[in-house]
Amino acid sequence: MMSEIPAPFQSSAISAMLGKIPSGLFVLTWRDGETDRGMLASWLMQAGFDPPCISVAIGTHRELLTFASSGQNFVVNILGESQKSILGKFGKPALDGYNPFDGLTVSRSPCGAAVFVGGPGWLECQSRSAMDCGDHSILIATVVDASNSVGEPSLVHLRRNGLRY
Repeated sequence: MMSEIPAPFQSSAISAMLGKIPSGLFVLTWRDGETDRGMLASWLMQAGFDPPCISVAIGTHRELLTFASSGQNFVVNILGESQKSILGKFGKPALDGYNPFDGLTVSRSPCGAAVFVGGPGWLECQSRSAMDCGDHSILIATVVDASNSVGEPSLVHLRRNGLRY
């Protein structure tokens, strides 16, 4: 459940301007034992050259934070225009019995995480650290492998309200 936004942060100008910050749309995947896991992420960016690193904001209630805290690898699936239908499958935590991977064609990264076939590409990342940012944590990870597919551009997302998804 989302907490109320404190009054000083409810400004329509703050909300509008945060919403204008472009972000991509990504599905982070990982292998938990024999089970595929995944979540939608939009606040992801490159964070370093040497070594190549990314940062991604993850809601503090998401299970990837627990998994990544032990330095495990996960995959960033970079979604393309033709993959918009995947978004709804991963927007919320999976409920018991629901498998968001049903019906999707996947291959495997070296760490065994699901990689969506037909997208612009993917990054395999090893988590390094996390920093608390209120209702989200910033996960820092080193990019250890990647695959670049020729084809469509990556999805870009702008929000009407920068204080909500």
